[in-house]
Amino acid sequence: MKRSWWMTTSHYTVLIFLALLCLAPIWVIFATSLRQQVDIFAEPLNFIFMPTLENYRAVIEEDKLDRYLGNSLFVGIVSTVITLVLGCMAAYGLARFRFPGRQAVAYTTLLLRTVPLAVLAIPVFLIWNEWQLVNSLWGLVLLYVAVNLPFTIWLLYGFVLQVPIELEEAAAIDGCGPFQIFTKVLLPLMGPGLAAASIFTFRIAWNEFILALVLTDRQTRTLPVAASLFITDLGVDWGKVMAMTSLIAIPPLIFTFIAARQIITGLTAGAVKG
Repeated sequence: MKRSWWMTTSHYTVLIFLALLCLAPIWVIFATSLRQQVDIFAEPLNFIFMPTLENYRAVIEEDKLDRYLGNSLFVGIVSTVITLVLGCMAAYGLARFRFPGRQAVAYTTLLLRTVPLAVLAIPVFLIWNEWQLVNSLWGLVLLYVAVNLPFTIWLLYGFVLQVPIELEEAAAIDGCGPFQIFTKVLLPLMGPGLAAASIFTFRIAWNEFILALVLTDRQTRTLPVAASLFITDLGVDWGKVMAMTSLIAIPPLIFTFIAARQIITGLTAGAVKG
């Protein structure tokens, strides 16, 4: 049955309103980053102003953005790759091999992810200090792998269960070994799960603040920690904070848009049979 015009209109009106509601904070951040300090605190607020790139220039040239960007990229990419590799193998082992306690391990891995990261700050600092991993990028990588691995295993475990085991049996009949079955049969079919897990893992490693603040110094701090340097006893330099925030948001958005295509492909792959 065709929907009446008012139902269609109301449907799209609600969608447009929700989209604008979600985009409003992003617009405020970007618009504030283009304002001078005087325009930010002007009363009443001027919606028409002369944009300036001074905040971006100051952040890029004066505040060693390249070093902090390199640290964040290294931590985010390396921890994501290691988490996906270990998560894939662990999920495959839990889904395909039979051993006592397999179901309990599979369903309790997610419980580890429910622990707030702020609670781990002091214990992790004490342990990492004993292992000489404080103020080290590899210390952050190891920590983010440990934090993200339980959810990654749980997520990929469900994707492995959805892959028909007959495909693996057919590959074994054709002479493929366990490693070949895992890499040539299973991994290509897990593209949507790997994309979702990579987005989640990279986002946590890129945006996490509390643990990065505790475990880094001037040489190893990441972008979120660097953004907090503009909050001082003298006040908050909102222009630079918003400029840094805008730059921080760009890589995750690009990464999400690239990986989201794999997720959409996986969700629609079984919609049409032919």
